[in-house]
Amino acid sequence: MISFLNSLSPVLQALAGTIFTWFMTALGAAGVFIGKQISKKMLNGMLGFASGVMIAASYFSLLAPAIAMSEGGKTPTWVPAVTGFLFGGIFLLSIDKLLPHLHPGGKTPEGPKSSWQRSVLLVLAITLHNIPEGLAVGVAFGAAASGFGDASIASAIALALGIGIQNFPEGLAVSVPLRREGMSKWKAFSVGQYSGLVEPIAAMIGAAAVSTMRGLLPYALAFAAGAMIYVVAEELIPESKREAEDHSDIPTIGVMLGFAVMMLLDVALG
Repeated sequence: MISFLNSLSPVLQALAGTIFTWFMTALGAAGVFIGKQISKKMLNGMLGFASGVMIAASYFSLLAPAIAMSEGGKTPTWVPAVTGFLFGGIFLLSIDKLLPHLHPGGKTPEGPKSSWQRSVLLVLAITLHNIPEGLAVGVAFGAAASGFGDASIASAIALALGIGIQNFPEGLAVSVPLRREGMSKWKAFSVGQYSGLVEPIAAMIGAAAVSTMRGLLPYALAFAAGAMIYVVAEELIPESKREAEDHSDIPTIGVMLGFAVMMLLDVALG
């Protein structure tokens, strides 16, 4: 696989990686055809697992390489990582405030008031959630093509695998609750897998940007990490606890397992 990807441009590498992440999202969303019920404990555990994967990916696949690339530069080593990380969060926060959207399971739309249909608002929320994941994969492949620092094709593949694995429960966690609310199977499936469709677009943009502007690599890696951590803190962890039983440890166990899986992938492959 690595030899095949090495023969492609960074943009095509990013596209290939995120086609896999989209497929895993669609596969999870297809669970709506099996049934319209999913236990709250399982859903909370899945959201926790996704959180753990994204937290680990943010450090091992993005922040650590960004810090390594910054060593020996003109600016202090911490500047690109901290600056990019904070701007990633600010970027997501700004979009969150400027674009109307409705999170799955939510009752009140967020952002500016809008007359858009509920399904449109749901798709926008899912899109916001997944832009950072696609961007992270694209930046990782672009960094690998740059040929310096700790970035490599293997670590970019590990990141794509990790995000793909956590996209499976995410797709299921989106589509099944929508089906339970009365949405048809096909519409619930369509909304669930929409989250994966934006990832290839974001990935290609990220790979193209860092491939042409090598000096931005540490900032871009940290930016993607900050955006992903924002999603975890703003949406995934709060949602996993929102309907959890008092003092339930299931979301926390999910976070630990997700972090361990992503750490294993990155250390073993990267």
